[in-house]
Formats: sequence, structure tokens, C-alpha cells
Amino acid sequence: MNIAVDHNISSIYEKVLAGQRLSREDGLALMESSDLLTLGYLARWVKERKTKDSVFFNVNRHLNMTNVCVSRCKFCAFSRDRDDPDAYTMSIEEAVEKARNSLSLGITELHIVNGLHPDLPFSYYVETVRRLEEEFPHVHIQAFTAVEIKHFADLSGLSFQDVLLTLKEAGLGSLPGGGAEILDDGIRREVCSRKASAKEWLEIMRTAHRLGFRSNATMLYGHIESPENRIDHLIKLRELQDETGGFQSFIPLPFHPKNTPLGKMTGARRPTAYEDLKMLSISRLMLDNFDHIKAFWIMLDPKIAQLSLDFGVDDLDGTVVEEKITHSAGAETEEAMAKSELINMIREMKRTPVERDTLYNVLEVYN
Repeated sequence: MNIAVDHNISSIYEKVLAGQRLSREDGLALMESSDLLTLGYLARWVKERKTKDSVFFNVNRHLNMTNVCVSRCKFCAFSRDRDDPDAYTMSIEEAVEKARNSLSLGITELHIVNGLHPDLPFSYYVETVRRLEEEFPHVHIQAFTAVEIKHFADLSGLSFQDVLLTLKEAGLGSLPGGGAEILDDGIRREVCSRKASAKEWLEIMRTAHRLGFRSNATMLYGHIESPENRIDHLIKLRELQDETGGFQSFIPLPFHPKNTPLGKMTGARRPTAYEDLKMLSISRLMLDNFDHIKAFWIMLDPKIAQLSLDFGVDDLDGTVVEEKITHSAGAETEEAMAKSELINMIREMKRTPVERDTLYNVLEVYN
């Protein structure tokens, strides 16, 4: 395809088409470039080499069992102190009932992410997983970010490995990718000083992968980080993927400032559609060893997520159902999307919708 290419990234264009790995300097040049259409073309070319015209989704249900959290990150509008009037904590039975009420939707995954509650014992989480596995053995449990695993280790006195092994025995299937934010401790001290460090997040994922867990990885962008921080974050993930091969997908998440302490302090705005599409494209180009780049439509907006299928994305996440964390920060998207809507979004972009399970086993292809 003959296209006009920004001369500042022409050498990168050739490297991508030759299948060569991009350097940190290449990544920074991409961050500097305003040639979004070329970035999109290259990202789409890489995506089609990996997964052709397939776009994946699953039928899942989110569970956020408590919003009580000792971390109180500055970018978060979801967390509460234990005595706040709108603080909540589900009982194990309430969590099971919410899952039971979603079975009619055909869910294949329960996606569980919580606040870091100071009083709930590790046994609460183990027993929740055990009950969900016993009641719904056909539903994959993807639960607990690396930050939560660190919290469980602190609560129980167990090592990261023993926490993960205990949860695996109870029925945990895989880990979500949250809590990565920006993998730079200077940034983390500013925005999330009371949660796992960058080194701990990476070590927990390394340990999980060695134990046979698959996981996702995320980045929260658009707050106080620099372009250098973003590229370094991607390279750290790429290096760990070289080592373990355990990451399934990468999910760039735009910062939603409304109702957050950081938003009030800085007057930050939500990243634009241009920034979103650029970040997705660059992620695809830098993360050459990740099979999947996911557009989380809840945080992006369904229209941007749909358009992202021309910018290297091959996964739209799932039906979600009752997402609370982003909506606490002012997200105006729906809290769920019907499977038929996801299929139509994909078909309108002339792609093939592929329903998957959590581990990317194909359940149905909608030709």
C-alpha cells in the first residue's frame, strides 16, 4: 500500500513491515508523531498478521465485591473508607447470588476486582472463589489484580506464590491485568503510594505465570505520566512476556478524572479519541510478543472502541454487566452490552466476530 508517511517515522515503518522489534527510541518517535493514519495502518497490518480479520469478545460478568480500600489512589473515584456512608462489602452469599442471576446471559467468565479492604481476611476471598467454583464449575473465574495479591500476602503473611497456590486450589483460573497503572515508582508515589510497587506488580505476574496462570496487563494513561513513562511501561511488559509468555492481552485504559482526587487537583481532562487511538496503535507496535490488544469499551466509549478495530485492536472485551469502578469516575457508557450489539459492532467494521472463553479458546465464529 502506497501511503504518505511522516519522514520522522519512515524508518520505523520499514522496521515494522520487516518484522523487526522496535526500540525505546522508536517508541518515543511514535509518541511524538501526529501521523495517526500511518500508525493505524501499521498497527492494523501487525494485527492482521497475528489474528487475520478476527475480533474477539466474551460473555462475562463483573463483580466488585467491596469498595472499601486502604490504598485510596488519587486517580480512583470508586474506593471508600470503611465508615463512609456509601461504603459496601458483599457477603459471600451475595456474590454467589449475583453470579447466579447472570447465568441466563450465558456467561463464561466471572471477572472479580475489589478494593483493598483492611479487615476482610484472606479466607474470605479463598472461600468466595471456592463457592463460585463449586456452584458454577463451567464458568471461568478471572479474579484479583496483582495489587490484590500483594494485599492478600500482607494480610496472611504468606508469600506471593503461596497466596496464588491457595487461590488456584480453590478454583481461580486466571488473573486480570489491573493495578499496573504506570510501572514507574516515581509516578506511583505520586498517585498510588499505598499499593504494590512496580517491581512487586511484575514479580507477582512472573510468579503467576510460572504457576501456570495466564493474565492480562494494563496501563492507565492520561494523568501525570510522560510519553517516556508510557514507552518504558510497554517495554517492561514486553521483557516480562519474553521471559514467561504468560500475558494474553494488553489493555490501555484512559484516565477518567471526574470525581477523583487527582482530577480535582490537576483539572485533568479525559484523553481524547485521538489519544486513545494513538495509544492503542503504539501498544500494538511495541508489544510484538502480545497476541491481543483489547479495547475496553466501558472506558473508551463503544464508538471509539469500534473504530479502534482499524488501529490494531482485535478484542472488545465482553458483555461486562454492572461495571462500577469506571462509572464512579463519571463514565457515561452503559454498564453492560448485549452479545448481539458486540457482534453488530464488529460486523459493521467488516471483521469476523469470534466468541471466546477467557483463555481464548474459540466458542463460536459468527461469519
